[in-house]
Amino acid sequence: MPTSIRLESKTEERLSQLALLTGRTKAFYLREIIERGLEDVEDYYLAADVLERIRKNQEQAHAAADVRKELGLDD
Repeated sequence: MPTSIRLESKTEERLSQLALLTGRTKAFYLREIIERGLEDVEDYYLAADVLERIRKNQEQAHAAADVRKELGLDD
């Protein structure tokens, strides 16, 4: 899927330099960055969403000690 993004000039220069030095394309590195970083971004934003729901009492949370005790893992 073709996608277009705007980069700050300094970031674009770094990307261009990396591509030049390694013989790979800028598109290769952009795909790598997205694929490697997407999981981290998902984790962060999805966790932030759950935390917000907990703060608004829209999501139930359980203390780790209570869960361990309930599961019989508190030995």
